[in-house]
Amino acid sequence: MRFAGLLCSTLALLSPLGVFGALDDNAKIANRTIERTVALRTHSLYAPYIDQDLQNRWWDFGADAIVNTNKHIRLTRNRPSQMGWLWARLPITAANFVIEVEFKISGESSHLYGDGMAIWLTTTRAQPGPVFGSVDNFEGLGLFLDTYANSRHAYSFPRVIGMLGDGKTSYDVGGDGEKTQIGACSANFRRTNVATKLKITYIKDESLNVQIQYKAWDDWTDCFTVNKFSLPSAPFLGVSAMTGDVSDNQDIISVTTYSAILSSPEAQRDQFRNNRPTDAGSSWLWTIGKLLLFVAFVGGALHGYKTYVLRQAGPGGAKGGFGGMGMGPRSPSGFGGGLYGDSKRF
Repeated sequence: MRFAGLLCSTLALLSPLGVFGALDDNAKIANRTIERTVALRTHSLYAPYIDQDLQNRWWDFGADAIVNTNKHIRLTRNRPSQMGWLWARLPITAANFVIEVEFKISGESSHLYGDGMAIWLTTTRAQPGPVFGSVDNFEGLGLFLDTYANSRHAYSFPRVIGMLGDGKTSYDVGGDGEKTQIGACSANFRRTNVATKLKITYIKDESLNVQIQYKAWDDWTDCFTVNKFSLPSAPFLGVSAMTGDVSDNQDIISVTTYSAILSSPEAQRDQFRNNRPTDAGSSWLWTIGKLLLFVAFVGGALHGYKTYVLRQAGPGGAKGGFGGMGMGPRSPSGFGGGLYGDSKRF
């Protein structure tokens, strides 16, 4: 039964644990991914924006904001000293969420324009003020789409700037929020030929990721990511905008909010053990690995069986094929007329 022993040894060496043991250990990752999303109607907004009573059940808008039911909510017109706002009535209670805001900032001027708009996730709502149309000393997240530089910088404008307010720290208007920013990026999102969108992905107490679409359709540019990031619980979602001596049309096209369902850590760690790779690259490697495993096993088994048959035949080839079971005389080159006669084949 030495053939059986050889076969068992071959199987042990070429088993999935033997071939993929290190890969399986590396697959025990700590990070988690968004498995699926669930739309939050209470925090989403689309045309025509208002019902037959000229109101919206889930949103408030005010100041200079104007609703065009076919196109947008215009927070400010291209006039000086305008201010408008749009706020969800209910706080976001989901622990993890994704928000996509489609907006449009445009105007006639190509060199002097402003001031910009802000997207808020704060503990208070609908309080007009000097920071892009909302209150200063806020608590929570402010994302500023700043189109006018109040001072000189090494980077260009328009610019996306993030600030985590503690309820006590003022926004640095003169320095364009540089001293208090948690992340920022320059992006020419004004007067583009494609839909401009900002995407906010928040994982509770873990991370904040901000992306922007302004170059091409479905072409998302990473703006910034903050790890170990925490928002106040149940923040209100809002958008506001302001013009000063310079101005722009500043519009909201839509707001789409999703609750994010994360994959479990156990599912991530067992991805290879359960034959459930997490991405296309891993799936391809897993398929190739299984194919190589099968080829190696077949080769080892045939080699072992050849050795077993030759030993059973004894010196001089006295026995017939299959261990003398009457399959006819053996050829000098091996079993069955030379099918396995060339020893160089294995």
